[in-house]
Amino acid sequence: MEAKTKDLWVFVETNEDGSAKNVGIELLAPGRDLAAKQGGALVALVVGSNVEAAVEEAATHGADKVVVVDSPEYKQFSTDAYAAVLTAMIEKYGPTSFLMGATPNGRDVGPRVSCRLQTGLTADCTALDVDEETGCVCWTRPTFGGNLMAVIMCPDHRPQMGTVRPGVFKKPAVTENKAEIIREEFHVDAASIRTRILEIIREAEGENVDLEGAEIIVAGGRGVGSAEGFDVLRELCDALGGTLACSRAAVDAGWIGHAHQVGQTGKTVGPKLYIACGISGAIQHLAGMTSSDYIVAINKDADAPIFGVADFGIVGNLFDIVPALTAEIKKR
Repeated sequence: MEAKTKDLWVFVETNEDGSAKNVGIELLAPGRDLAAKQGGALVALVVGSNVEAAVEEAATHGADKVVVVDSPEYKQFSTDAYAAVLTAMIEKYGPTSFLMGATPNGRDVGPRVSCRLQTGLTADCTALDVDEETGCVCWTRPTFGGNLMAVIMCPDHRPQMGTVRPGVFKKPAVTENKAEIIREEFHVDAASIRTRILEIIREAEGENVDLEGAEIIVAGGRGVGSAEGFDVLRELCDALGGTLACSRAAVDAGWIGHAHQVGQTGKTVGPKLYIACGISGAIQHLAGMTSSDYIVAINKDADAPIFGVADFGIVGNLFDIVPALTAEIKKR
């Protein structure tokens, strides 16, 4: 389809209570910069049921306009319903670019919408920019098993679409400028919705790990050596009030559950403090944590790649260093 405007849209996912999911608000930060470079407005698209809380959050975090589709059929996510409403809104307003979170729902509905619009979609982006010569969005994402970072552009079709992992960007500051609210009516024929939710099974207690919302993370890798080795890290977590995480190597070894994994095949995080213990720093892991405010690395190998991204590095045995660090924190 042809773009009707130079606007950049951000899809703001909602929870069942009508609040905004963090990733949609986070994407308003890069969206603001990209919209300015493209010469258009930043527009938030909010879909759900009783979503005034999400509308207010989008309106006060930098959006110029908020397009709202509020109806009971959108209370629970349905691929058919959400693909229909997103396609209809994009076709009506014609933005030049469209951002959405690389959440389970975003990864489900994004490709369907892009196919209906006959445009491209770049998945799991970790950085965004605009090419000055062409005006195209530069979508950066890991490729070849995470060993390289590719920059992808979509020069011939609009809108340019991409999904971005939660936690890659920080939420923008609250602004005093109020966005224009545009309310749209769009209903989906019940017969066209081919699935329905019969039951929701919550994750087992202890595995519902909120890495994306954590402000302090202590992570362990292959250097932890065993499942029992993570007990030392748990003590540091308790002392700091942090959340326990790990690299893929620790999950593959069976030492800790996948819910704790940070990296390309795990969660992307951006805490205030990230303490990496016994993690070498493979690019697959770095892709998930380099947006942390402060990174502390503890590793026996002085040449480990993790020290290349760390703000503070400690070379030594983590089983000597971490307990000493924990003891010192408890004193204070």
